[in-house]
Amino acid sequence: MKKTLRWAPVFVAVALAAALAQAPEDQPPVTTTSSGPPDVRLPSGKLQRDEIAKAEHAANLKDASKLADLAQDLKESIEKDDRYVLSLTTMKKAEEIEKLARKIRDRMRHD
Repeated sequence: MKKTLRWAPVFVAVALAAALAQAPEDQPPVTTTSSGPPDVRLPSGKLQRDEIAKAEHAANLKDASKLADLAQDLKESIEKDDRYVLSLTTMKKAEEIEKLARKIRDRMRHD
């Protein structure tokens, strides 16, 4: 009994090494470049990096449109207030604009 327990870690290690040695067929091919991270191709043949950039660009356009609408709403609410004190909803709109602008900026900085 003790002899089999002594060999159990070896069998687990051999099985794990055999599982890792097999090349998975469902992963996309990876090509390495000397200038940066590896270029991963999607099953469609397009570069994953390009598709991510395209999706981020579309999200930036959508958020920029929303940002412009919020800025217009903020301008109208400031003009509507006849007092020199801003309402709480106006302050919340300004905070939402700030968060959205930060989100767009962070997405643009992401490499």
